[in-house]
Amino acid sequence: MPEIEEVLPKYLQISGYIRDLIHRGELAPGAEVPSERELAASWKVARPTAAKALNTLRQQGLVQSRRGSGTYVTDTSASARLREPPRYGTRYAEHESATIVSAEIVSGPEEVTAALELPGGTSVIERKRLVTTESGTARIATSWFPGEFATAAELLLRTEPIPGGVAEYVARTTEFEVAYARDRVSARLASTQERRLLDVPRPAAVLVYHLTLHAADNRPLQFDELVYPPGHWTFQQEYSLGS
Repeated sequence: MPEIEEVLPKYLQISGYIRDLIHRGELAPGAEVPSERELAASWKVARPTAAKALNTLRQQGLVQSRRGSGTYVTDTSASARLREPPRYGTRYAEHESATIVSAEIVSGPEEVTAALELPGGTSVIERKRLVTTESGTARIATSWFPGEFATAAELLLRTEPIPGGVAEYVARTTEFEVAYARDRVSARLASTQERRLLDVPRPAAVLVYHLTLHAADNRPLQFDELVYPPGHWTFQQEYSLGS
């Protein structure tokens, strides 16, 4: 195992070493990556440093975590991506935890009602989550649903996780299944509430990811917004177009 250099931060040295192994094929798609504990021991660093190294690789799209199993090299070939079933909703890495800070019916903001194709000011269901790691807040995740779902999908209004995930629950209770999704990434200054939740100074730029889920008849079923603080802005993916 190479010794730690002092030029780059330790977590970048670790992530760079693993990235090189992946690019050289020494860690093949689907191969398990050393855990936080193993990296901390072999590189003689603290667990949070090892966790940050793995998170860097996740943000680069090189690895993915499976809850209760470990971290594995992502199969990024185009053919493999096409074989995978569609996945929607928020997923959390093994070192992340999510707290549902609110679940209520609100008057829909203009951007939300527009995305859900509802008249301005229409009541919608809002579920807001705070995703954190050992190093602090990773992102704010908010989901909005048509207010009419409140009767059939009453668990959306409870501040607790929904077994099986929100998308599956909504499909089961409302009989609307997700057929396709549209997403958009942008950047802006954080709002007062976002600065408080993310614990960042004023002004602070944030990356915003929007995802709208649609039924087969084009009806919008869900509108998500993920707000990332400074330092969580790197999203990179590399994949082969070969068979």
